[in-house]
Amino acid sequence: MGIKSFFAKPLAKLVHQKNQSWIQNPIESQQKVFKKLVSTAEHTSFGQDHRFKQISSQNDFKSSVPVKDYEDLKPYINRVVAGEKDVLWPGQPTYFAKTSGTTSGAKYIPLTKDSIPNHINSARDALLNYIHETGNAKFFDKNLIFLSGSPTLEKKNGIYTGRLSGIVNHHIPAVLKKNQKPSYKTNCIEDWETKLDAIIAETINSPMSLISGIPPWV
Repeated sequence: MGIKSFFAKPLAKLVHQKNQSWIQNPIESQQKVFKKLVSTAEHTSFGQDHRFKQISSQNDFKSSVPVKDYEDLKPYINRVVAGEKDVLWPGQPTYFAKTSGTTSGAKYIPLTKDSIPNHINSARDALLNYIHETGNAKFFDKNLIFLSGSPTLEKKNGIYTGRLSGIVNHHIPAVLKKNQKPSYKTNCIEDWETKLDAIIAETINSPMSLISGIPPWV
């Protein structure tokens, strides 16, 4: 057993125990998150336009905030992209996740410092819960493939912008970086066929134990 798999087991147990508090009380936990989100955003432009200060229940929220698609939110998004603060969430986002999507053309999805841990911790907890349930942590000692979009980011009005999976790539824990494949250089290749050939060249002779990434790419 390697050092990573050795320490992964007690960490998995801690994470499992921590998650039990909300797993055993789902309705109470959701209400707590709901109230926190509404109260945090009540002074934003979106919160003021939709009377967040008067929302105290799910029915209040349904009455105040109709279902919206990206086009409905676009005026707010455009203000955020232009550099305005406190539009959809307090302050400015840390990143914009840019996606072409299938409708509405290019989309900019704000990622805040409060939301980024959701993208990282959910993947971490999935792996650690697997370890807790199976007792198998050996895969941590081998190489791991993380398929992502290019981690190259550009700045838009001072905010880093790129593909969501590329942004998340910057937040992979340091302990996993040493056995992460493909390399940063290979992940930056834009052309998929060229990138695939480079990934194969890097991994074909390496002991691989896990693959993750956007499902169509996998």
